[in-house]
Amino acid sequence: MIASSEPQRDIATVRKRRSLPVGLGATLPALVLVLVFFVLPVAALLTRSFTEPVTGLQNYVELLGSSTYLKIFFNTFFVSALVTVISLLVGFPVAWALAIMPRRAANIVFGIVLLSMWTNLLARTYAWMVLLQRTGAINKTLMNLGLIDTPLAMVNNLVGVTIGMTYIMLPFIIIPLYGVIRKIDPMILQAAALCGASRRQAFTGVLLPLAMPGMVSGALMVFVMSLGYFVTPALLGGTANMMLAELIAQFVQSLVNWGMGGAAALVLLVVTLSLYALQLRLFGAAGNGRN
Repeated sequence: MIASSEPQRDIATVRKRRSLPVGLGATLPALVLVLVFFVLPVAALLTRSFTEPVTGLQNYVELLGSSTYLKIFFNTFFVSALVTVISLLVGFPVAWALAIMPRRAANIVFGIVLLSMWTNLLARTYAWMVLLQRTGAINKTLMNLGLIDTPLAMVNNLVGVTIGMTYIMLPFIIIPLYGVIRKIDPMILQAAALCGASRRQAFTGVLLPLAMPGMVSGALMVFVMSLGYFVTPALLGGTANMMLAELIAQFVQSLVNWGMGGAAALVLLVVTLSLYALQLRLFGAAGNGRN
């Protein structure tokens, strides 16, 4: 019996080893595509940050030592953080309303949220340019209501950038929040009320902790995406309120300074990957806790 089982075990091992290249072969075209069209161009750009115009860290010294570039870094992180906070404050009530609405009404509102994501980004940004300008609908409405005497400047500044980016980022925080809040058993909140908790206590002590995984993941997603946004800040912010993605584009397209462009891209990539690693770690902790 022992002698007969060993050949069978060897045959099973050989078959298993033969099956591994088959699975790898199925993914090989995708891996080659990613390598050729993503990894190699990005690696080439980042390498030029250390070799052009001279070999060394001169590009990074200039990038991080200039007050002009540091202001652009500040604009990028400040606007990204502000957009994240506003999106969270606006998106949480919307996600909560979706979770407690009747099914038909929730489907309609959720469809509107998805429709805003599917609309062309450039068209949405130009629409905000029309709405936010001095003669736009928002300023006219505020003046007709007597709330302001003169039109507000909401274009070519960080105010317009924040408004436009918040509108674009809202679905990315509503959807994960909605998924988490919908899974919360309403009986838990009813139990908290029966135990004497007020609505505020039930909200802060029960609902918020249970919704925290969705809040954290959505906030990190919005912040990371905001760091690299280009179209909306370029159109609504202008050159006086430049953000990091615009700086990279200017280095590469206008100044043809691949070294500085690569240095700025590497700084943005390191920050993005660090935040993404934090997001994966929090997702893993949340997943283990639910299991």
